[in-house]
Amino acid sequence: MTMRLLHLCRVHVLGLGVVGLMAVGLTIQLLGIHFLRKSPQNPSVLRPVSSTPSQTCLPKRHIVFLKTHKTAGSTILNILHRYGDRNGLIFAMPFKYQFSYPNLFHSRRVKGYSTPNRPSYDILCHHMRFNLPEVRKVMPSDSVYFTILRDPATMAESSFSYYRSVSSAFKKSPSFKAFIANPSKYYQPGERSNHYARNLLWFDLGFNPDASFTETLARAGARAVEGIFNLVLFAEHFDESMILLKEELCWELDDVVSFKLNIRAAAKPLEHREIEKLRAWNSLDWYLYTYFNHTFWEKVKNFGTTRMDKEVKRLRERRQELAELCLASSEPVKAEDIKDDSIKPFQFGQDKIMGWAIRKDLRYNTRTRCLQMVTPELQYKDLLDTRQFPGGTWNGSELAVTPGKRIDG
Repeated sequence: MTMRLLHLCRVHVLGLGVVGLMAVGLTIQLLGIHFLRKSPQNPSVLRPVSSTPSQTCLPKRHIVFLKTHKTAGSTILNILHRYGDRNGLIFAMPFKYQFSYPNLFHSRRVKGYSTPNRPSYDILCHHMRFNLPEVRKVMPSDSVYFTILRDPATMAESSFSYYRSVSSAFKKSPSFKAFIANPSKYYQPGERSNHYARNLLWFDLGFNPDASFTETLARAGARAVEGIFNLVLFAEHFDESMILLKEELCWELDDVVSFKLNIRAAAKPLEHREIEKLRAWNSLDWYLYTYFNHTFWEKVKNFGTTRMDKEVKRLRERRQELAELCLASSEPVKAEDIKDDSIKPFQFGQDKIMGWAIRKDLRYNTRTRCLQMVTPELQYKDLLDTRQFPGGTWNGSELAVTPGKRIDG
């Protein structure tokens, strides 16, 4: 009897102890939230925000991103650069900036591929003209493939601004409005860099942009893309796209939070009739856009529209939180106002490319993470390249990652 009483007492005391610990834990949690809001430089602000507490999948590490032109691809590239940087992944790097674009991608154009101690590549994401057989030579068979599209009308306006100095058709045209009115007057197939002037998405995907439009041809192209790419995202629905990407890759919310990069100072609005003309001129691209717009929203429906709304809200709140922590201004700034060359955007085309300035009062670790989020693709690519190829040669032993040390130091 005495033993039973002792046992019951122990259980009672243990139960009180558990309840006490739970109360203390809840108090700490509430206090932690309070202090977090008061101190924007609290290191916990930079801890990844988990969106999958009952996560059963494993994060994907083998990724192929077809970076199409003028579609918010630079922002996605930063996301991939940061993820690979933090996790010690190996990028398939071009010898220069692009994989000999506008030529079709070829494995021999990947640094280190032809060496005896060829690395095992994790991420392929820099500009290329897609060529599946050669991509498969480089990337593991379990790679996740994705790309991003944009309305060809607004894409054409951006392309004209950015590539006017290189595209023969754009250079011949006295203005963008003149080009819209009669594009075939200025456009000749095969002339220098004219792929920027017609069906640029179709071209980047490896197809012939000058093929005569038929629905049979366009449908065959769209279905070929659908059979290869796990996800086709949309610049106009960027936040929803990032949630679908996070889900597909089994990543955390912070992995897909970003600030817009490679932003133009001012996009020029188009009239309705101009939009219709540009969509007709880029009819193969417009077919792709409408085809995958349907599949995109089917994926959102399968994900759950209410769930998507909640996830997008969380993404935007987290972006705002990190913007308040990291950025000197809520709006992008001119390149000449950014004193740090490591985050100054490259200038090309007739419009100014804007960037982000970092707050000056940040602690070292916080500043490093913030710098990663605003580093343009050219500078980040060079940093990753230097690590993978120290001295210009491949040496697998040099790939060890020390998060938070490179960009700031």
